[in-house]
Amino acid sequence: MEAKKFYTLEEIEDKYIGEKGTPKRDAYEEELNSFLIGEAIKQARQSKNLTQEELGNLIGVQRAQISRIENGKNLTFSTIARVFKAMGISAKLEIGSMGKVALW
Repeated sequence: MEAKKFYTLEEIEDKYIGEKGTPKRDAYEEELNSFLIGEAIKQARQSKNLTQEELGNLIGVQRAQISRIENGKNLTFSTIARVFKAMGISAKLEIGSMGKVALW
């Protein structure tokens, strides 16, 4: 019986999407990260029992814009900060020698 070869996710991504540092892989990772941020925003909104329209009212945009944000579109740092602030979510980063930094 022939032994099966198992591949890591990174090996599959390298083969089918491109190796790290290539334009195609960079675009894929950027899109994936945007999707994951949008999904996190959606889950946070739902955990606070807010509709898209209610969140939109809190940050001054239409419901359709919240939908785009949750789908990983039109994401900027300033948009993410506004959404998190409106929902009362703090953001803290650990940045090398600076230690922990609160973004707001």
